[in-house]
Amino acid sequence: MIDHLTPVLVGTLGAATPLVLAGLGELITERSGVMNLGVEGMMLIGAIAGFATGVGTDGNMTLGLLAGAGAGVLAASLFAVLALSLAANQAACGLALTIFGVGLSAFIGQSYVSHSLPGLQPYDVPGLSSIPFIGPVLFHQDPVVYLAFGLYVLVAWVLARTRLGLLLRAVGESPEAAHAIGYPVLLIRWCATLTGGAFAGLAGAYLSTVYTPLWVQNMTAGRGWISVALVVFATWKPTRLLLGACLFGGVTILQFQAQGLGLDVPVELLASLPYMATILVLVLISRDRSLLLLNLPASLGRPFLPGR
Repeated sequence: MIDHLTPVLVGTLGAATPLVLAGLGELITERSGVMNLGVEGMMLIGAIAGFATGVGTDGNMTLGLLAGAGAGVLAASLFAVLALSLAANQAACGLALTIFGVGLSAFIGQSYVSHSLPGLQPYDVPGLSSIPFIGPVLFHQDPVVYLAFGLYVLVAWVLARTRLGLLLRAVGESPEAAHAIGYPVLLIRWCATLTGGAFAGLAGAYLSTVYTPLWVQNMTAGRGWISVALVVFATWKPTRLLLGACLFGGVTILQFQAQGLGLDVPVELLASLPYMATILVLVLISRDRSLLLLNLPASLGRPFLPGR
């Protein structure tokens, strides 16, 4: 039983990693009162930027991941100029960014379809990877998985325990009050939005350079939208987001296991299971509106310009 369970759990963490990264980025952005629906587009831009850099540098995965994060920042800056500096509708700008990302990545990626990358080998944490059952699951992963879970700890700590987290949440709750006492609301929102872009770009680059080290058009397969949904599912709490990402990752891996076992189930139905599970959880959590309203940033999606 354990021999069959271990590879499922190992695969779950890998499948959850891009959702953890993109979801944390969107959580930071939304905590500042900014709703960026362009996560899917930023992930695709990061994916093609990371893959192209990896190919151009003979398989340097570090540069590929950094290029993906940088491309995500550039994409997020386009959104920030329109939605923050010019106070355009945030939902419309996010959707436009997603459409732009889909088209741009498909155009650039045409010449990279036949290429592949070596990816990253799992790293054994000394003294921990040999622990029965737990060691192979938690301490025999590629470095980006460790990075993603380290970022989760950092984000959770910053939001809950630091002055920076308090300031971010204050801007998300009442930008007018924060501006009145002298805080640079637009600068804080810009920084939160660019941080979210870096996380989304890194998530996309992980998909194309490590998780499936090749380029496929629209390879994010809706993970950007799932990340946005997970933020709501988590009611803007990092730990709940982590659990939701692992749930999605686990269902994703189970569909592959079911296909490998030769179960007589349509492939299309198995492929839809992760999304069906996410929708089901969102429906259940949305029934408790008091919980959603309790943690919902009060100014989410509402533009703010000083002097208006």
